[in-house]
Amino acid sequence: MSSSKIIVRISNADDLVYVNEIVREINKASEDSATSILKRSSDLIANKIKSGHAILAVTELGQWIGFCYLQSWSNGEFVANCGLVVAPEYRRKGVARLIKQHVVELSKVIYPEAKLFGLTTSLAVMKINSDLGYKPVTYSQITSDDLFWLGCSQCPNYSILQKRERKNCLCTAMMYQKELETV
Repeated sequence: MSSSKIIVRISNADDLVYVNEIVREINKASEDSATSILKRSSDLIANKIKSGHAILAVTELGQWIGFCYLQSWSNGEFVANCGLVVAPEYRRKGVARLIKQHVVELSKVIYPEAKLFGLTTSLAVMKINSDLGYKPVTYSQITSDDLFWLGCSQCPNYSILQKRERKNCLCTAMMYQKELETV
């Protein structure tokens, strides 16, 4: 890891130069069953970046380090922080935690009344979420939006989710508890 300062911030249209790198890292990470991240399209990533619904980590020299974006469901009632990915040379150095802290804050600004939630099999993400004030919840407590669940259809465990009628799967559902705000 370089000694260059890490800058974590809201995305803007100038950050479109990072789209291919972000998509490439998400696609690589999706091949690891421990990450529970699904592939994302370049168009989706570009739209999230342009709209300011994403958080980026970059070096002061402009090298991309990490990314995460917001996605709302059920007419804004629920918001998930999605696509968290960090460049391999910056993993296990606290970058993901910094990104998640910023994306939770961005979520609260853009969707102040929404319930923040996530699904993950990643122990590292569960630990970060827990430290930020997320608690495990049942699937019935998160969005019932069919489009959200359709997104799970890319997951190798989708048949388990279907068989269990979207009541549980291998992912842990976690919801941000506003009364425990730690950010």
